Amino acid sequence: MKSTSVYIKLWQKALRAEIMHLKKYGSTKYALKNGQLMSTTDGFTYYFESLIPLKIPVGSTIKIEFGKLNINGRILSSEGKSVILTLEKSLGSQLSDVYLLHDPWELLDQLHERLDEMKESKRKRTRVKRLMDPSNEAKHPISKIKSPVHELVLRSKYNPVTFVWGPPGTGKTYTLSRAAANKYNKGDSVLVLSQSNQAVDVLMMEITRFIHKKGLYREGDLVRFGSQSMLHTDSHLTTNELIQKRHPDLANQRTELYEERRLMKLILADSYSRRDSEQLLEIERKLTNVSEKIRQKEIELLRDANIIGTTLAKAASDPTIYEKEFDIVMIDEASMAYVPQIAFAASLGKRIIICGDFKQLPPIASAKHPLVDEWLRDDIFHKAGVVDWLEKNTNQSMHPHLFLLKDQRRMHPDISSFTNKYVYNSLVGDHESVKTARHEIVERKPFANSASILLDSSFTGEHSLSEKSSNSRYNVWHLLLSFQVIHESFISGSRSIGFVTPYRSQAILMETLLSEIYSLELGEADIISATVHKFQGSERDVMIFDTVDSYPQERPGMLLIGKDSERLINVAMTRTRGKFIHLADKHFIQSKVYRGKIIRQLVDHQSARKQEISPHQIGTWIKHQHPRVTWVHAKKIDLAKKDILQAKKSIIIGIPTGKELPVDWRTICDERKSTVTCSIVTNDSAPGVRCDRLVKRTVPFPFIIIDKKYLWLGMPYELSEHVKPPYVAVRVVSEKLVEFVLEQIVE
Repeated sequence: MKSTSVYIKLWQKALRAEIMHLKKYGSTKYALKNGQLMSTTDGFTYYFESLIPLKIPVGSTIKIEFGKLNINGRILSSEGKSVILTLEKSLGSQLSDVYLLHDPWELLDQLHERLDEMKESKRKRTRVKRLMDPSNEAKHPISKIKSPVHELVLRSKYNPVTFVWGPPGTGKTYTLSRAAANKYNKGDSVLVLSQSNQAVDVLMMEITRFIHKKGLYREGDLVRFGSQSMLHTDSHLTTNELIQKRHPDLANQRTELYEERRLMKLILADSYSRRDSEQLLEIERKLTNVSEKIRQKEIELLRDANIIGTTLAKAASDPTIYEKEFDIVMIDEASMAYVPQIAFAASLGKRIIICGDFKQLPPIASAKHPLVDEWLRDDIFHKAGVVDWLEKNTNQSMHPHLFLLKDQRRMHPDISSFTNKYVYNSLVGDHESVKTARHEIVERKPFANSASILLDSSFTGEHSLSEKSSNSRYNVWHLLLSFQVIHESFISGSRSIGFVTPYRSQAILMETLLSEIYSLELGEADIISATVHKFQGSERDVMIFDTVDSYPQERPGMLLIGKDSERLINVAMTRTRGKFIHLADKHFIQSKVYRGKIIRQLVDHQSARKQEISPHQIGTWIKHQHPRVTWVHAKKIDLAKKDILQAKKSIIIGIPTGKELPVDWRTICDERKSTVTCSIVTNDSAPGVRCDRLVKRTVPFPFIIIDKKYLWLGMPYELSEHVKPPYVAVRVVSEKLVEFVLEQIVE
């Protein structure tokens, strides 16, 4: 056991290493377009639009990558797909291929400062010591325990540190919320923390609902604090709601300024002018003034609250939180937080409850440094020794301060059968209620009466590629199969649907496709696309897990086979209530992955239980063609021929290396209108093809793009490698997907 001062020094060194890495390299890059210089007063102020919505806090330090230039700056405004930023140097006026790099290293810097303050407080150091070296003796009375909630209440009353192991669906939100309500009823002050806004929202809502039900709720006693929260309640729980009720003039003034800013950004996006630019900057100045007044009202609200919910990052950056003393601190999703964050949280309260699942995703860090590996990539359950205790005891007995919630109530047993056995070593079981609770979801199509499905994409082509700027993998064939599953699920009555994938590029592609061609349906349903990391803490009736990896990749990525792959796949599966659809290339996985790896075990498990749908069954489960995503037999080329003959501007054909365009396709292309240009994309020559442009690129799969709007995959089928019958093609009407394919493969 190290001394607390040694721990703090090690944590600060790890944080500094991570901060330096993020400052130098960054890790999140956003493409910007339509840049306009707004002002040269106090730096160079620019307006940009982004391809995806940005959620970067105002005042954040960013870096702009422009050709060979790297310019520092900060965010003045970030809203939707537009951003205003001020830079140290000018970018000039010809703005193309501009990228914004942002990582919240300032938050780590603030945590570093809190650790400095911890050194000066004996009380805080004592709390950290108890966290890192929990006593082997628990002091709560065991004989009096009546229920899991009662046990947690007793543990947190008699012991300074309580670890709660909450596997998915075992009722951790239920248990934590009732323990928090118990403390509230006794007059204790409670700080509720988590790494994510979503987890804080869920827990605060459940606490509020329970206290309301008991008739004990008093407005202002419970406050959800944080500008990133999207929570809306009838209980005036958030600071925004309370200010709207108590200070409507201020709140309305801010709302009006937000609307003025939104409209002015639309005007700027349509046609830039210096006058409009200056007006937008004036609106920003007024917003700053109003926001400061609202900030003072927030401080008053937090001072009087008994239960405050916010994120770990917000707690470390806002003196209204970190200068306050709490009777008890509760941390949810603790396995995703850095150990120094947990230590900081422990210093704020007399007692602490740490809830999470060390079988789910660990913290994420970027720097390659041994101290970062030790303290920022491992969770508090491991570093405090509670996991080591479990692993060393052959009878799987728990650490004295580790409390396991052991009955899962979320997943259908056909889904949990894998995670219960392979991930939780049979320590977790199914509650009686879940065995009959999911029938309505399971009975729906696609794959009616099946809860766990392996949708096999073997021998459908070489579609797994890496995105240019981020190297994140994507798979357009998998994307469209997954979209079809979403569509079939929606038509069959499912309204709670999740698409989850290890890779950010694939998640963004699906989000883009859904917003472009499924917007009307999205208004009626809760359909979300996200990476596994962003999905932790969520759940859906139907989950599609797209592993993406396939040929021409040489092996699955480290996200699927690395040391944390068990945790990632566990999260992907356990978000599901009733129907888990696993889209994977079975042949690729079984050929490239050892039997001991969790992704291989999952594929083998589903195959052994006859839960797989093979590629030749595609005609049996696709029942509802979306108007803009059409599946056809690849030998039936009438629709593709019609598209080519009706083309107005351009035809682009991708031909893989070593292949030639078949004669019948050459004839069809030759019959195009004289005003239509034809481009061939290939790494070879294109003998016998009458084309206007030859683009030298390596193409892994054949495709046809018409008028930069229509994308055909799977045609001509004769050009495809790793493809077996039935030969399937798909036509997509999506300008944004076409733009992506052109950018990644053609340009």
